[in-house]
Amino acid sequence: QVQLVESGGGLVQPGGSLRLSCAASGFTFSSCAMSWYRQAPGKEREWVTTITTAGSTNYADSVKGRFTISRDNAKNTVYLQMDKLKPEETAVYHCNTRWRWINYWGQGTQVTVSS
Repeated sequence: QVQLVESGGGLVQPGGSLRLSCAASGFTFSSCAMSWYRQAPGKEREWVTTITTAGSTNYADSVKGRFTISRDNAKNTVYLQMDKLKPEETAVYHCNTRWRWINYWGQGTQVTVSS
């Protein structure tokens, strides 16, 4: 079955960096666009970024120039490099894909930006 497993979250100071990973299995990874979403406490889940099968990327305006999504098809893994993090970006970060018309989500990894 499809599995998405995020890792790499943690506590970081404002202005710091983290690199998240999402290990995928159970589907043809190279055939699927991959996305990252985040959900802050008391807020709705919001889209952060997407990388297509061809490697094209799109970002929410709030993270442009600071976040970078990438993928390694040989490792079935998608990454999110987050730089210059802000306290308001404290959230659970989720990996997402759509396979055979069904949306799949990982369990998420907690990112806390605080001094």
